Amino acid sequence: SGTNFYLDQAQYGSIKREFDLRNGCFILQEKQKIGIFKLLTFKYLTNYLLMISTDKITEIFCLIDDFCIELDQVLDRNGIDDGSGIKRRNRAPKMSQSEVITIMVLFHQKGYRCLKHFYLDHVCKHMREDFPDTVSYNRFVELQQKAVVPMVLFLQMCCLGQCSGISFMDSTLIKVCHSKREKQNRVFKGIAEKGRGSMGWFFGFKLHIIINERGQIIDFLITKGNVDDRQPLKDKTFHNKVFGKIFADRGYIGKDLFEELFVDGIHLVTKIKKNMKNTLMHLYDKILLRKRAVVESVNDILKNQCQIEHTRHRSFGNFITNMVSGLIAYAFYPTKPNINIDNLQRIG
Repeated sequence: SGTNFYLDQAQYGSIKREFDLRNGCFILQEKQKIGIFKLLTFKYLTNYLLMISTDKITEIFCLIDDFCIELDQVLDRNGIDDGSGIKRRNRAPKMSQSEVITIMVLFHQKGYRCLKHFYLDHVCKHMREDFPDTVSYNRFVELQQKAVVPMVLFLQMCCLGQCSGISFMDSTLIKVCHSKREKQNRVFKGIAEKGRGSMGWFFGFKLHIIINERGQIIDFLITKGNVDDRQPLKDKTFHNKVFGKIFADRGYIGKDLFEELFVDGIHLVTKIKKNMKNTLMHLYDKILLRKRAVVESVNDILKNQCQIEHTRHRSFGNFITNMVSGLIAYAFYPTKPNINIDNLQRIG
């Protein structure tokens, strides 16, 4: 997965320029800083990103296509006519919704940074056998926005995991522009807000996720950047799939929140602050609390590999489409950050 190279500064500059032009297929990771650039390691984003087999692509497409077909049948049976009597054009597009959703999922799994380059340089040239009826990029963006509803329903109904009684929760920042350019940003004007996290001030949103010990996302919620991390847990619709124990960081400490969740059958476990009295904790809970970094690993995969965060959005609809398709792509990862509960139960 990695090969070591001894390069001088000129060679590093040429490879860095080539890396920028290829839109991020590799990560350049400097291992040592001794004199000029010495030891560099090329490695894939993951072993799975660039080597997706045709069978895996077919499997993803079949799952999405079966869901879209069933969704269309449900809408035809239960759809409500507006009663105007005006005939509307209902011609099927050249590229189906299932194909559009599949391309968006593959974009987040291939490690590309730019959707336009991925669609024009990869899909239209190297995936003709899988997608024979490709359209122009402008038309693809239009179809992408029309596929938002089926994409969200597919994520909610087919891609989320089940709670096993042990859950981990955390929030991550989704920046839409630099905090100094927030007044110049017109795409998210009146939608995104300025907030402050552990990394300082930012302008954008927050993604709140709850995962199980196998690294599967149980539920998620997108809020504005100035929303408190404890606020989503006060909404029962967010944690109605969760039971047992939730392990979180100190940002979720709150006496009222602990009591509300305990009434709903959820035990919130966090570390204590320096000015708080020490409390007794079971050894099993203490070990699991140390394993809370697994949710940080999930956030790292979502932001750095699935590319759910970037500052090049042209509309709020594209932001939602990029976010949802990134979460779907993560659900299809064969390996996720996980914890071996069996070994911990022996210790507990």
